[in-house]
Amino acid sequence: MKTMMFAIAALVAANVCAGPVVIEAERFDDLGGWTLDQQFMETMGSPYLLAHGLGRPVADATTAFEVDAVGEYEVWARTKNWTAHWSKYAAGTFQVAVDGSPLSGIGGVGDGAEWRWEMLGATTLSAGRHVIALHDMTGFDGRCDKIAIMPAGSGMDAIDAAVAAQADCAAKVHEADLVVVGGGIAGICAAVSAARGGLKVALVHDRPVLGGNNSSEVRVHLGGRQNLGPYPRLGDVVAEIGPAKGGNAQAASVYEDDRKLAAVKAEKNITLLLNTKAISVVKKGGAIESVRAVNVRTGKALVVRAAYFVDATGDGTIGFLAGADYRMGRESRDETGEASAPERADMMTMGSSVQWYAKASGPSTFPKLPWMIALSDENATAAMRGDWDWETGIGRDPIAEAERIRDYGMLVVYSNWAHVKNSPKTKGKFADCELAWVASVAGRRESRRLLGDVVFSENDVDHETPFPDGTCMTSWSVDLHFPKYEKDTKYAGEPYRAATVHKKVKSCPIPYRSLYSRNVSNLFMAGRNISVTHAALGTVRVMRTTGMMGEVVGMAATICARNKCAPRDVYAKHLDELRSMMKKGAGLGKKQPPQDYNKGFTLGISEKATATCAGRTSSSVAPSSP
Repeated sequence: MKTMMFAIAALVAANVCAGPVVIEAERFDDLGGWTLDQQFMETMGSPYLLAHGLGRPVADATTAFEVDAVGEYEVWARTKNWTAHWSKYAAGTFQVAVDGSPLSGIGGVGDGAEWRWEMLGATTLSAGRHVIALHDMTGFDGRCDKIAIMPAGSGMDAIDAAVAAQADCAAKVHEADLVVVGGGIAGICAAVSAARGGLKVALVHDRPVLGGNNSSEVRVHLGGRQNLGPYPRLGDVVAEIGPAKGGNAQAASVYEDDRKLAAVKAEKNITLLLNTKAISVVKKGGAIESVRAVNVRTGKALVVRAAYFVDATGDGTIGFLAGADYRMGRESRDETGEASAPERADMMTMGSSVQWYAKASGPSTFPKLPWMIALSDENATAAMRGDWDWETGIGRDPIAEAERIRDYGMLVVYSNWAHVKNSPKTKGKFADCELAWVASVAGRRESRRLLGDVVFSENDVDHETPFPDGTCMTSWSVDLHFPKYEKDTKYAGEPYRAATVHKKVKSCPIPYRSLYSRNVSNLFMAGRNISVTHAALGTVRVMRTTGMMGEVVGMAATICARNKCAPRDVYAKHLDELRSMMKKGAGLGKKQPPQDYNKGFTLGISEKATATCAGRTSSSVAPSSP
């Protein structure tokens, strides 16, 4: 049974409890300088607070709580020693203070790198109100999930029981025509397109800002081309939300989070649910009936019901929970016949990037600490910025090991910067520079791919397959990343830099039948989790392309609602209607700022494929180029 188990404990009003008190860290009254991290709920069960200070301790997180009787209480924290994968030394440590008095224990120093309860000390409390604080000691990503304040001698069973006792199963219900889960570029475009078609849309996104990899949290610029081929109006919504400037690992303002938010809020048919994590689904027959979600800041539960759903999570999370057929990893060359496929199938996926940059600041220092990996002048990178190629996790499970992959990305950035700041060879050059930004949200490229009626492949691009249901155009090369090993990096440890070879291809349309699930009857997909092979993902995964996918599925959902039919029926019975909508587009018709960056390169547009998808013969199409 494919399901996701989350430990979601709802804090009672004012943290009042008879006896034990369990406080979810993300629900502290004041988070101080700590940030909320929900990326790994699928594996560790909960959002948590992260002290992401780039080596400078962050301000305390504080909250009030009450106990009902005077007594001796033990204070426990659910935490982890994140550097234990690579070192016996701990990087991110913290203390807990009660009513301003620090307890004796240090959190985040346990053996092993698993989440666990650590006892941080004992204190005598009077009945009534008290204040607890998380005090970061290093600024190097200490983390806390929960605090348990237990009568002395309670033990672990009592902690588990206290957590379970505070679980809140009550949920509000929201009704919509379409639920879009995932607020990256694909999800935004799907929601806007469907809303303009007249559907009531719920857009569910687990972060505080929209944009996904193109947000200020990850800082990857848009890639690919739009407004191409037989449906040149596809891409108009992408243009409405796309930033005017390009570049990876730039200042936060470059990614224009507010532009994306304003576009969504302008649509009266969209209910936007930020900081809301989808955690389970309810099915009826072969269709999804509802999605259950939780607000990652408050813990409040929500059930969202609709006739149709779009999985724009990137990881195919909704499809996975609903039992959709999916693949992860690389298909073999014998299976697909693709030029870029390996001889044998494996679980290799592209990795995740933790980008970073430094800035001129005046004289500054940065410590070289025992938990960092050992680099040398030969293999350290003396640079002010880390781009997409600072990529970790290639070959690891991108979901089960997601936290480790992100953490290794941060570890190598800190280790590299510590080396260049302290090595006699480079410290003079970097003396007046400081580390200004390191992503704590990793930019993931690949995980699950949900399977549709057509699995779009590299062969379809190479052979210009004339799909009658072609939609938006691919426009990126076949771009598949692989790790750089010691011969290239002079570093013998786990790779943390990546490379790619761009295979130029013709720009051709993605079939509509790759944009819905083959066995969950009311589920669409948009983004990097659509029905493609690993090799074909190399050309479809860039964000201008995924945004156009979102526009198409928003139109298709409108057709489904209008005709009370399944996504599959759009191809079988209503293809001309979809073609008409794609020709018209979902844009506002207003001129948008030029976004003339990171377009990639192709060998031109496939005349045969584009003519067929538009319902014409190839002889009727004049040659064109992107």
